Amino acid sequence: MQRVSTTLCRKIAHPACDVFINHRGIDTKRNIAGLLYDRLTAMGVRSFLDSMNMKPGDRLFHHIDRAIVGSKVGVAVFSPRYCESYFCLHELALLMESKKRVVPIFYDVKPSQLVVKDNGTCPAKELRRFSLALEEAKYTVGLTFDPLKGDWSEILKNASEAVVINLLEVEEENKRMKTRP
Repeated sequence: MQRVSTTLCRKIAHPACDVFINHRGIDTKRNIAGLLYDRLTAMGVRSFLDSMNMKPGDRLFHHIDRAIVGSKVGVAVFSPRYCESYFCLHELALLMESKKRVVPIFYDVKPSQLVVKDNGTCPAKELRRFSLALEEAKYTVGLTFDPLKGDWSEILKNASEAVVINLLEVEEENKRMKTRP
């Protein structure tokens, strides 16, 4: 049996992403989320987008949760139907609970329009968790974009710059934490 390399072990132990892109796929995968992923990747930023980083056979929650915990920055792309998705809200809650920096992008939606609704299938504890995470994200400075009137190149430039600035700040904070006695 072949020996497993140290590099491979590190890849298994630590997800290879700096940025986790949280989004409602049906609304944003083929536009802002996918384009931002492509732009960040071209800049050398290791990003996680479910359709690009997962393959058939991957355990959904395990793979996504691991990517979130291993990431440094999250991007939450809020869209009109975002709050209808259990997965979106779960990912957002995990980002917030793990104290990640999150760059909100309000795509065709105002923060005030984002509300967690009880459809009767989610336990009250989860609804509370989701609501707290959503409120925290809504009160984080973010970017807004109207896909009918907005400039696509401008939003992608602004979003990627915001992500990179946040990554640099997280790296700086991590260095300071390591050098403290």
